[in-house]
Amino acid sequence: MAQPQVGPGTSRRAFLRRVGVAGGAGAMFATMGALGLAPTAAYAAEKEASFQAPRRSDFTLQGRGGKPARVVVIGGGIAGLTSAYELGKAGYDCTILEARDRVGGRNLTIRGGDSLTDINGSSQTAHFSKGQYMNAGPARLAQWMVTLDYCRELGVPIEVFTNTNASALIYNPGQGMTKPVQYRTAKADVYGYVSELLSKATNAGTLDGELTADDKERLLTFLKSYGSLGADYTYTGTEHRGFTVDPGASGTPGEELGGVPSLSEVFASNVGRSFSFEFGYDQAMLMFQPVGGMDQIPTAFARAIGHEKIRTGAAVTDIKNTMDGVVVTYTHGGRTRVVKADYCIATLAPHVLAKTPHNLGTKVQTALLAVKPANASKIGLEYKSRWWEKEFKIFGGITETDMDLDHIWYPSYGHLGDRGLIIGYYNTGAHSDVYSALTPAQRLERAVVQGVVIHGDKYRTELAASFSHQWQLAPYLEGAWHSMPGGPDAPAYAPLNLAQGNVYFAGDYLSYLDAWQHGAISSARKIVMELHARVLAS
Repeated sequence: MAQPQVGPGTSRRAFLRRVGVAGGAGAMFATMGALGLAPTAAYAAEKEASFQAPRRSDFTLQGRGGKPARVVVIGGGIAGLTSAYELGKAGYDCTILEARDRVGGRNLTIRGGDSLTDINGSSQTAHFSKGQYMNAGPARLAQWMVTLDYCRELGVPIEVFTNTNASALIYNPGQGMTKPVQYRTAKADVYGYVSELLSKATNAGTLDGELTADDKERLLTFLKSYGSLGADYTYTGTEHRGFTVDPGASGTPGEELGGVPSLSEVFASNVGRSFSFEFGYDQAMLMFQPVGGMDQIPTAFARAIGHEKIRTGAAVTDIKNTMDGVVVTYTHGGRTRVVKADYCIATLAPHVLAKTPHNLGTKVQTALLAVKPANASKIGLEYKSRWWEKEFKIFGGITETDMDLDHIWYPSYGHLGDRGLIIGYYNTGAHSDVYSALTPAQRLERAVVQGVVIHGDKYRTELAASFSHQWQLAPYLEGAWHSMPGGPDAPAYAPLNLAQGNVYFAGDYLSYLDAWQHGAISSARKIVMELHARVLAS
């Protein structure tokens, strides 16, 4: 097909119209990128760290007389809220359609009085006491994440989330462990024996081909300290393992924890599998959480956007591209309604969007279906006392287990208070599926039975209230995050990374940090830049 040519008498705007007529919106936008009028993928990657929000003055500079476009945003999760918030700064007329009765999407905080019904019709009402809550979705923020920038901008106070704690426990009965051990104990033993083995290999000359004499000396010095080795480079235990009697006043030097297991026992227990977690770029301390619950973030977004621009209980039933915009049909209060706009940003979960009628074409539908949902679930257990602090000296952090609880989280707020709420399981995949097949009462019983094995009878006798949430059973979400082989830039998902006519796609799945709010925000900001550049050039 012959391409339109730009000549000295052709304006950029007229030229782009001709490109659009000849090759469609995709060709027009690609041409805009080549002309420097729209951000290319490389440009977006380069500029993400220095993202500049659209401004009202941008339109004056382009001679548009302050006439931004009308945008309908499908989905009131973090990607949708970010899109509407940033476009709103430039005066875009944004309408958010959210199927659920609250904004936030998978950012969900459960408090006393909250009620939810899953896709199977099972309902729960939380009976947590005042001040107690569970973050059923995201619960932590790494200090480098852009999410914290929005906490600052929107006035959301934060506090430390204790992601790792030396006093938390590891218990792998599936690997032959007979009782839980503290993180500090497990680390001391693993590091000690690994250091001993490497020291023996070094002294035996096994590494002579890799190390100089000075290297060997430096390595042995490091290993002796790192693993708390003796003069003969053997590991026999260390105070790093903990104490049965803590050091105190004169006459009380403390009593170190005895019963050092053998090297074989330590490796067989598989306790070391948990250690790499805290080295993850997205998991390393310090980490943070909003004071009062993670939903303080979408609440602040909604306040800044304007509640009158957000329609909850609005389930989208059809999305249509038109020659000059989009038409989105939805139901609200039992009635069918329609929104017409210049552009649409679809932030629904892709597998949910795939079930929504649209005229975006088979390539889009195939790409949406290629993204598979992943499952995760949590249960909140409120207790009458904070026995884990009093008896186990655990103040925040996570206990790891190979039972199907996967993780037990201790609260990072309300320390030294009268009551507290534990996340009794945070499990994924097949373990999450097991709990999703149970009733809420059965989930509670299964979780408590296993928790008693780790913590004793108070895990049951002090229990005051519970609430379980299975993301695969959540209406309009039906999953916790996404499985995308090859990542968001893989060819299978290419149609979702481009505007399809007047429809754009955004969400954490179109980022390299799926399952994090940072990913949703980054994806939304990329689309905001693209849409804004397109409007300015039109």
